[in-house]
Formats: sequence, C-alpha cells, structure tokens
Amino acid sequence: MSNFWSAWIIAGSLIVIFGCAYLLRMVIVDTMGEEGKEMSHKFDGIVEMNNPLPRWWTIMFVVSIIWGLGYFIVFGLGSYQGIIGWKSANKQVYSLADSKAQNAASRANNELVQYVNELDTADAVYGKTYAKYAAMSVDELMQDEEALKVGQRLFIQNCAQCHGSDARGQRGFPNLTDNDWLFGGSFDKIKETINDGRISTGMIAWKDALGGDEAVKDVVTYVRSLSGRSVNTKDAAAGKLKFGLCAGCHGIDGKGNQALGAPNLTDNIWLYGGSTAAITDSVAKGRAGVMPPWRDILGEDKVHVLSAYVYSLSNKK
Repeated sequence: MSNFWSAWIIAGSLIVIFGCAYLLRMVIVDTMGEEGKEMSHKFDGIVEMNNPLPRWWTIMFVVSIIWGLGYFIVFGLGSYQGIIGWKSANKQVYSLADSKAQNAASRANNELVQYVNELDTADAVYGKTYAKYAAMSVDELMQDEEALKVGQRLFIQNCAQCHGSDARGQRGFPNLTDNDWLFGGSFDKIKETINDGRISTGMIAWKDALGGDEAVKDVVTYVRSLSGRSVNTKDAAAGKLKFGLCAGCHGIDGKGNQALGAPNLTDNIWLYGGSTAAITDSVAKGRAGVMPPWRDILGEDKVHVLSAYVYSLSNKK
C-alpha cells in the first residue's frame, strides 16, 4: 500500500472516530436550555422537547469509540501494523512463488499473519485426512462417499469457475462428465492434467495456408460431414482434399490424437461450438487453450482425491 493511501485511510478513520466523540460531547452537554422543556421546533402538531440521549445509547457510542481506538492501536490501520504486528496477509505478492516465499519468511520470523495462520491451521486439522486419501487407490476412493464429497468440494472451490459447478463445462472449457477427453480420461491422465496443467500446442490459423476463405469453407464443410451432418457433397469433396493439412494432428479419419490434445472431429462434440460459424472461426483463426497446473496450489494429496472425483463423473459405479 502506498504512503498516500495509507495516510488517507488512517486520517479518514481517525476523523470519523474523533468526529463521533465530538458530536457525542455536544449532545451530552446541554446548550439548548432547561431539560424537559419545549423547544421552538414544531411540525404537524409535534413539539420537540429538550431531552438528553438515552443512557444506553450514550454508553453504546462511548464503547464504540473506545473499541475503535483500541482496535487501531492493537491491530493497526493502513501501513501501521499495530502493537502486535498483525497483518491480514502478506502484501506485494505477484506470483505463487512470491506468496510461498513470504509465507515461509513469516513463519520463520514468528510474524502474526492471519492468512498464514489459517493455512497452517487447515493443514494441521485436515492434513491427516488428505494423507489418508492419498494412500488409497482410485477404486477405493470411488467406493468412499466421504472422499468423493471432499473431492467435490475441492472441485467447486477451484475448478467450477471454468468447468461449471456441474462439471459440464462451457464454451472453451471441456465437459468433464462425458467420455470425450482431449488428453485422455484415465485416472492417471486426469491426475497428470490437474497436477501439471495443459498448455495446448495450439491449432494455428489455417486461412492463409489453405488459400483463403473459399478453401476454409470447403474444409469446414468436410469437417461437418465427419460428424454425420448433411452438407454440400461437392464442397465436402473439395475440403477432403485439403484436409491432409489437418490430418497431422486430427488423423486421416479425423478421430483426433490425445497425445497432442487434438479433438475428435467425428463425434459431434465441440469445445468451441459446432455451428458453421464457430468451426469456420476455429479453422480460419486457430485455437489454443491453457489449463494452469494445480500441484503447487493444492498439493499432491488434494490433487489425488480431486482426480478421483473428476474420474468418477464419467465412470459411475
């Protein structure tokens, strides 16, 4: 936090606290005449009386002011950390490596960092549970309802933003409940994907290489025919001749290649949409997807049980 914003927050907070104290003093000290008497303010037949604030209300204000000042002194405000040196979290973190390094330094120096304390508490409370699940095989986990519920919670917390809370994906993010897998749907492959992430080799833009819009149209027509759609046979035949450029990744038969993450074009399942316009966009402009690695974020024990949950979505038992 910059010095300007730190000073702004401290000044604003203190102005509010001492402003409330000043207003309370002005209300408590009677400067309006004799208490209990009518005042000159009247409206709609209602006459204002010169009465003091209720005592419980005054006490509430006094306690709140003292509490605010005490909180400021003990826990700090802005860049001032207070007398106990408390911080909600380490600041100026730009990467996971930065976060881990600062967290380790906070532990070594016995700093009072709330986020680090919560991480350590969670590890102490739940670490043994995750270690127990990590020692179980996928078949054992598939039969353990509690383990799958833990995996589901991990999925909702970390994966649902892209794949949806029901894991059915969305445009550009795969459906994890079917049996269509870009890099393989075995338990080991799913675990590998979650641990190490996937950086797609990418599908390049083919418009120029194919020879322009008309050639792209022909290839798209042929690709649509592979999934059993009714198309113009003449355009499809022309597209088949040009599909050789695509076969290096998708195969001569268009059934894809999991080693490359190249999708199957014959099953009518489309990651970026199966309309003519969407397929044309993919062929002409290319596609490239990225899934970040989760090993360093979750740890291998959590990834193990999370992988079992994802595997269970398309392998019900």
